[in-house]
Amino acid sequence: MIKAILFDMDGVLIDAKDWHYDALNRALGAFGFGISRESHLSTFDGLPTRRKLEILSEVYNLPVGLHDFLNELKQRFTIEITYQKCKPTFNHQNALCHLHKSGLKIAVCSNSVRNTIVSMMSLSDLDKYIDLVLSNEDVHKSKPDPEIYLKAVEDFGLKPEECLILEDNENGIKAAIASGCYLLKIGTPADVTLQNIENKINEINLSISE
Repeated sequence: MIKAILFDMDGVLIDAKDWHYDALNRALGAFGFGISRESHLSTFDGLPTRRKLEILSEVYNLPVGLHDFLNELKQRFTIEITYQKCKPTFNHQNALCHLHKSGLKIAVCSNSVRNTIVSMMSLSDLDKYIDLVLSNEDVHKSKPDPEIYLKAVEDFGLKPEECLILEDNENGIKAAIASGCYLLKIGTPADVTLQNIENKINEINLSISE
């Protein structure tokens, strides 16, 4: 039986993909670099900023010595955009409130840094329903490695087959599958509704009982 729901954040609970894209390009632009939207969607989506910078150095010769400065600048720009654009969404508040009240454990497991996750969850008014937050600072390997999801499962004292993951991008989906947890693929944050989550839970529980 499902006992915990593990949410990715960007593209699942928060429609922030463009925020991260804009923030990083704003930082890179100061040094004459940038990422096209096509490359963002095909290569960089869902990766932590430091990994994006590593790829840019490997492929486009971005100086490695700029990584720390660019990472700090990107995070600052992300927070600025977050405070401008992040706000509560009824469907997400309704879903997490009901799931939490039903006794399910709720975690947010994101490749973002902790400060960004905490800020977005607070501004979206979802923090009160969340039992566990895991960021890329809490693991050695980021998605597509399953470490962050396996850590959430362990922290809850559960088994992978007792957990449902909501993911939207290729790297996150790979991590979810590799973790052994159940997966609900999300197209856009609008797909994250109480009905869709409960339907998936009922489908899983029914398959287990058969």
